[in-house]
Amino acid sequence: MEDLDTPVLDNHLHLDPDHGRGMAAVDDFARLGGTHLLVVNKPSWHLGDLPTDRESFRHVFETTIGVVAAASERLDGRAWPVLGVHPGLVSHLVDDGHSPEAARDLMQAGLDLAAEYVADGRALALKSGRPHYEVEDAVWDASNAVMRHAFSLGADHDCAVQLHTEASDDLTEVAAWAEAEGLDRTRVVKHYAGGELAGPIPSVMSEKDRLAVAAASDAPFLMETDFVDDPDRPGAVLGPKTVPRRVRWLLEEGHDEAVHRAHVETPELVYGVDTTATL
Repeated sequence: MEDLDTPVLDNHLHLDPDHGRGMAAVDDFARLGGTHLLVVNKPSWHLGDLPTDRESFRHVFETTIGVVAAASERLDGRAWPVLGVHPGLVSHLVDDGHSPEAARDLMQAGLDLAAEYVADGRALALKSGRPHYEVEDAVWDASNAVMRHAFSLGADHDCAVQLHTEASDDLTEVAAWAEAEGLDRTRVVKHYAGGELAGPIPSVMSEKDRLAVAAASDAPFLMETDFVDDPDRPGAVLGPKTVPRRVRWLLEEGHDEAVHRAHVETPELVYGVDTTATL
């Protein structure tokens, strides 16, 4: 086991205990010095049929909570669940015959259920967003309404919201929507971000060029792989070893302060977690 002498958090990845690498991926992460994980539930259509009601999401959430408990036993730190509704679900529902408004209502119901897990302490944060691809106006409007509902729930339950959105380095409007719903923009995280972002906190994909930009700034940021744990999509995103490897690279390049910012200061700011104390 490598010790990088710092907490090392992958802010966004998926684990599939039944069809993917599961705990073997966690072991790879830990062996290279990784200590903490935020595990996001896989899109609901990857773990069964399309949801038909609020309770249809429960299996996905319970699966994620179970894999997080198993992962925590293998880490020097711990893992936390991030639960919610992938914004791409809207297209699957519309293609299946739902109106955009009906899809909106069903996705908001799924978020309501996820928020119950946050309220009882079984999940750390919520996941929402909007499609990263072109959609018709009614679907876009429905998706923005779902995202704003997530912000409202985040405000109600004092938790962060991770967003899956289109590629952008300026989401100030989205951050303003969060604050209009009562959620501070420091509790809003854009997953799969570049090195700079106006508005929410960037969760930077752990590629060297993106990280170099983030490290050169003094702004809060997180690091992630978006590991999908899908044997049918090898190499689709970054592997579970990447964050600890990139932390080692940042330290070798003299970016000690940036590492502390990404793995200690920003997790405290966004999620209220102490990665040092949980080692």
